[in-house]
Amino acid sequence: MCGIAAFFTKSSALEPHLGAIFAPMLDCLTGRGPDSAGFAIYRDPVPDGFVKVVAQHPDRTCDWERVFESAGVVDSIKRIGSHAVCVMQGDADSIRQQIQTSAPEVALMSVGGNIEIFKEVGLPCDVMRQFDLRSARGSHAIGHTRMATESAVTTAGSHPFSTGSDLCLVHNGSLSNHNTLRRNLRREGIVFSTDNDSEVAAGYLTWRLLCGDSLESALHAALSDLDGFFTFAVGTGDGFAVLRDPIACKPAVIAETDDYVAMASEYRSLAHLPGIDGAEIWEPEPAQVYSWSRKSEMHLAAV
Repeated sequence: MCGIAAFFTKSSALEPHLGAIFAPMLDCLTGRGPDSAGFAIYRDPVPDGFVKVVAQHPDRTCDWERVFESAGVVDSIKRIGSHAVCVMQGDADSIRQQIQTSAPEVALMSVGGNIEIFKEVGLPCDVMRQFDLRSARGSHAIGHTRMATESAVTTAGSHPFSTGSDLCLVHNGSLSNHNTLRRNLRREGIVFSTDNDSEVAAGYLTWRLLCGDSLESALHAALSDLDGFFTFAVGTGDGFAVLRDPIACKPAVIAETDDYVAMASEYRSLAHLPGIDGAEIWEPEPAQVYSWSRKSEMHLAAV
């Protein structure tokens, strides 16, 4: 099962209302994934030379100052539920590595310039309330509700997964060759925190991007290298992309207007959106990459 939702603003007028628009989309998918939920919000980009880190610890009395100061120069720390958002000076990869080494008990949710990932076990409505999603502003959001059919219900195993700077992935489906891919990617320097197959897909995309691929070409290569069935929604610092496997047995629908692009596992998740009656609505084709970015509002389809 599992449910996927994404909302990308083309109009800056929608940015203050991102959370209020996106939260009902995710809540509507509770029936597809009541075990846990998570979302990535792209907002408040940090200046050059700074990095935004989101980390999680089940103990809400965690000494976040100690955790982050062990990895570099801290500009600010904000606690949100079991998570903390820290802005630091430095390089994203170096900070990620230092935190993983000095504080292995802490789970890194995301590292980048404008991404913030929050996820927890429990009903999606409770998770969204814990992180005050409805009041969030930002340029775009990607979320997931999980029905854990293949692994334990844990915060770490929930989606989204982020393995590179500002990159995140949510996945509906199952990969059959993820263990082999994980071993191969570890030899390439990609670090994994869970045994979840979706984290492997995120790691694969990170590796392809590090090798010089564009997001579109990386996703196109995934059609050959990832075995299984999947619908992916992938977030980047300035946009998002959607890909379904060649069989496309997992549902997806996209709605696009002059003001936004929205994607969800079911149309009912889109029915409340502003201007939906005049939107272009379609089911993404199998094995076709769709992407949008802040640099170009045009809908792109990589062949």
